[in-house]
Amino acid sequence: MSGTPKLASGSPPPLVVYDADIIILTISRVYETIAAVRSARRQTTFGGHGLGIHVIVLDQGSPESEFQVLAAALLTAGDVSLYRSSTNLGVAGGRNFLAQQGNGKIIVGLDNDAVFGGDHIVAQTIRRFADQPRLGAIGFQIRNGDGTCLDDSSWGYPQSLKPRRHTWFLTTTFVGAGHAIRRSAWQQAGGYDAKLFFTWEEYDFCRRAIKAGWQIGYDGSLAVWHKAANAERVGWRGARLGYFVRNRLVIARKWREPQLLLIVGYVLKGLLAGRFIATLAGIMAGLRWKLTSTHAMPPSMLAYLQQHEVNHRGSWWQRVQSELFRKRPAASG
Repeated sequence: MSGTPKLASGSPPPLVVYDADIIILTISRVYETIAAVRSARRQTTFGGHGLGIHVIVLDQGSPESEFQVLAAALLTAGDVSLYRSSTNLGVAGGRNFLAQQGNGKIIVGLDNDAVFGGDHIVAQTIRRFADQPRLGAIGFQIRNGDGTCLDDSSWGYPQSLKPRRHTWFLTTTFVGAGHAIRRSAWQQAGGYDAKLFFTWEEYDFCRRAIKAGWQIGYDGSLAVWHKAANAERVGWRGARLGYFVRNRLVIARKWREPQLLLIVGYVLKGLLAGRFIATLAGIMAGLRWKLTSTHAMPPSMLAYLQQHEVNHRGSWWQRVQSELFRKRPAASG
């Protein structure tokens, strides 16, 4: 098949505008993906009009036998589209493709090894966006596989905010395992940078959305249960560490941020983790990355980042300690 993903099962997304698309990327996690799709299809109205939802799935390289199981499960689903790609577009490129297929006013992202923590999560999300017209994106609370507690590895916010995990606050990014983006904000910010491929793509997107005047929120009342399946996971002893370090340095260079403290922090982290060579490779890749443009931060953006990120991270030494010893966010996709 060609490199462009093709519709392989289910039905195409409606051509008219509707409430929300729920997008899911997958490789190999067939039964987890089927569970995620079923959870998405169960989303119902909550104290309002009926929901218009379409679920869009992109398979990025499952073995043929596994893909056929997924395709058969979704064959007659009128509210699901299953696309198949012969190549892995990455998390950023894959989500870009999925978002471009639909016409939902809200784009809800769900990991293929996660399920919604209730049948009204999307309806409540839509209401949150309706109540806050400058809200561009929302991060959900990511809980463990049975929903009994927070998934610490997926906490992508300052550690000082963890006591507020069940509440609402403004922030500067979201965790991809469970999130939602207003389509108009996604379009204005230009979607994800597909070249990043994997890790930090949400942070990079949020930077552009904030510059455009959008707010980013976290809503702890909106939860997904994240099973953290091992199949096709890019682990910290695999390629992920290189992507993580490289992409964060690329984003710093894009936004003309000082890079020395980042490099020092990652060198220390790599040494403590016994992954110095992989860390150094990521640093070198980030510094060698050819930028097509850089962005100045206007005063309004600097003030937003200061209030909703920097102030919560504490002093430089506190931030270094937090980076060295906190659990890393689990891999998306």
